[in-house]
Amino acid sequence: MSVNSFSSSILTDPDYLLSERCPVQMEPAANPVKELMKDDSIPNHPTSKCNERDQWANKTEFFLAVVGEIIGLGNVWRFPYLCFKNGGGVFLIPYVLFLVTCGIPIFFLELSLGQLTGQGSITCWRKICPILEGLGYGGQVLMLYTVMYYIIILAWGVFYLFSSFNSELPWTSCNNTWNTGECVDFLVNHSSNNSKSPNATSPFGEFWQRRVLGLSGGIEEMGSVRWDLAGCLLLSWIVCYFCAWKGVKSSGKVVYFTATFPYLMMIVLLIRGLTLPGAIDGIRFYLSPDLTHLANPQVWMDAASQVLYSYVVGTGCLTSLGSYNKYNNNCYKDAFALCLLNSATSLVAGFAIFSILGFMSYELGVDIATVAESGPGLAFIAYPRAVAMMPLPQLWAACFFLMIVFLGVDSQFVYLECLVTSISDMYPSFFLTGHRRKLLLLVICGVSLLIGLCMVTEGGLYVFQLFDYYACTGIPFLLIATLETICIGWVYGADRYYNNIRDMIGYRPSLYMKYCWKFITPCLLASVLLFSLIKFTPLTYNNTYHYPWWGHVLGLLLAASSVLMVPLWCLYSLAVTPGTLRQRVKMVTTPADDMLRAPGETSTSKTCTVNKPKHTDLHEASKDLGEGLLHGEGQTVV
Repeated sequence: MSVNSFSSSILTDPDYLLSERCPVQMEPAANPVKELMKDDSIPNHPTSKCNERDQWANKTEFFLAVVGEIIGLGNVWRFPYLCFKNGGGVFLIPYVLFLVTCGIPIFFLELSLGQLTGQGSITCWRKICPILEGLGYGGQVLMLYTVMYYIIILAWGVFYLFSSFNSELPWTSCNNTWNTGECVDFLVNHSSNNSKSPNATSPFGEFWQRRVLGLSGGIEEMGSVRWDLAGCLLLSWIVCYFCAWKGVKSSGKVVYFTATFPYLMMIVLLIRGLTLPGAIDGIRFYLSPDLTHLANPQVWMDAASQVLYSYVVGTGCLTSLGSYNKYNNNCYKDAFALCLLNSATSLVAGFAIFSILGFMSYELGVDIATVAESGPGLAFIAYPRAVAMMPLPQLWAACFFLMIVFLGVDSQFVYLECLVTSISDMYPSFFLTGHRRKLLLLVICGVSLLIGLCMVTEGGLYVFQLFDYYACTGIPFLLIATLETICIGWVYGADRYYNNIRDMIGYRPSLYMKYCWKFITPCLLASVLLFSLIKFTPLTYNNTYHYPWWGHVLGLLLAASSVLMVPLWCLYSLAVTPGTLRQRVKMVTTPADDMLRAPGETSTSKTCTVNKPKHTDLHEASKDLGEGLLHGEGQTVV
């Protein structure tokens, strides 16, 4: 068959043209809209180049990639502290409730959505419900903020890791250039805490605040860049770039090590912790139930936020990872297995952490509540203090910070992979040509590195907290996750989505998922969102430093920048869509044609890139809004 006859047969085959994964924009000759496409510089037939969209080489790569993403620092330093703070074992009651009613349903929704559409976190919503494509853009903003600030923790961990290879751990004594006269030498005075001056400081706190951070008096005093910390940041970015630079072909191989090594370190630290005196007291304190905490609404808030935070829902990352699956992969079973593994890891991490904190409280003769901390305070003050009391402290410090570094690296480069995937899927004909995808990744890493430099200045911790408190947790995640369930449950239709899932995995999931998407999950998340708004308190540092008014405004703008993507896109899509208001609403809520296919018709994994003709703005707008047919004089297949 000649090239021209082959091209003509394709361009007249409606089944081929209706394939969303091969979006060729051509019209029948009878349609007058074709006149818009005439241009002397355009050849008679658009040249197309079909590239195989990358997929995971096997099921293990996918599983480990998701494990690396969802199991991170929050499992080690956030869940154990929340458990101890909110009534010990009693905290597991609200935690499991939100896990079953919110965590697993949304996790499965996002994972299956990527696998169903074969698209990243933006274009998947374009195919499901075009008017809510803003959910994808909002998730991308959240993901971008996360990669900018999350890697700062990785840089801190690298700094501590390098510091662990000294003959004497630098945070254990007051004989260093950065120490003040108020510093009390821990190794000499750890048994006489009651005789300390009220203004006394520990070498661990001074190493963290004065040596690592060089902490200034506030965000108003940004100061100079901490160049040694900036070097650790640069090293972290280089490692993450090369982990993700070839897409799933490289990241799928790296996760074999980065996703499993933290488990090895966690087991080593757990065994070591359980052999220390006082470990049982620490574990008892960690899980000892106090039923009175269930009456505190904040406990339920903490449980909901921990579930959403640790399962990485709302950013679209799971959608991008799922898009590289084979169409018939059983993502239903995968969702349950991954969720249970995540929660079990959090629980086991609590035993590893609190066994060692129990040992520290035993050695110091103080209540464990005085040494238990959350977040960076646990990783960079409390835990270094604990390992300093063990035999071979350099070894255990290196093990701990290796675990922190690998937990951070894994989550970071998978985030990068998902971010690049979503952008590439919007413009496949451009980014999937040559090395442009690698250049896109390089640009994202470079810009994020430059912005991250402001977080390794003397006032950088205050900027870091703005990202952590306002932009990357809490209200934005709750709102996007709520809208996702409403979109699938009501706008697209839970029954229709169940049919799509049956087409993928061969059977319909339990009705429990359907009722969660339609009723239980959005109602619970809306309640938590409302409570969060009512109980909202402005950010402070260490309960002593209060941010200036413009600091809070900056934080609120960061939070609003992701949330506002949803209503702004709704207004934009309605504005650019032709027709009456009723026709516009119908058009922008109509799924793509291949979402309406009959059961048994599976998607392909091909991505056809096309040199598109000029002057097709109307058709481009209609296609982006998911309209299969443009009504007019004749039909235009998009």
